[in-house]
Amino acid sequence: MEETKSSIRQKADEIKEYQCKNLITVLENPMDIKNIGSVIRNANALGVEKIYVVDSRKSLPDDWEELRERKSISRISVSASKWTFVKRFNSTEECLEHLEANRFISVVTSPHIKGKQNFILHEADYTQPKLAVWFGNESRGVSDVVVQRSESCISIPMFGMIESLNLATTTGIVMYEVTKQRREYQSKYKRANRK
Repeated sequence: MEETKSSIRQKADEIKEYQCKNLITVLENPMDIKNIGSVIRNANALGVEKIYVVDSRKSLPDDWEELRERKSISRISVSASKWTFVKRFNSTEECLEHLEANRFISVVTSPHIKGKQNFILHEADYTQPKLAVWFGNESRGVSDVVVQRSESCISIPMFGMIESLNLATTTGIVMYEVTKQRREYQSKYKRANRK
């Protein structure tokens, strides 16, 4: 049985309080469009508010509605692309300027970088009022400019012979921890304000 419009609206209203406000997942120059669909699916399932995509090669359309129609996105995102806000930027600098103008703090997913605050994923605090979590290109990682303008670097602890994960897996693991912390914080804040 197909869901009616009112039941879909009802579900959207029910999950609203579990969404993580002012949380953005940023993809910097992803190489494979299919990875964007997987990240959208992860972000939507975990309650991330927005996704920003830096697309310096200009391989994606400016219009998100047009991008949504691409089968490579809609099929992999399993319709999450209909429910997820995605914004495209032409350059890393343009995206950083937008985030900084709106007082977002950036953190990057990257191995230990000398001179930066470095955290293992579950040891960092993700309860800043406005947070952008950056994920780099599948082969090169996050650019130096993002690292320089970020507050800290976070890494996933790995114990195998291969110490790398694909973009979809990385975003799923990292954003699970980030959204878990933010939901706990939002819940405590909400309870404190009810008193």
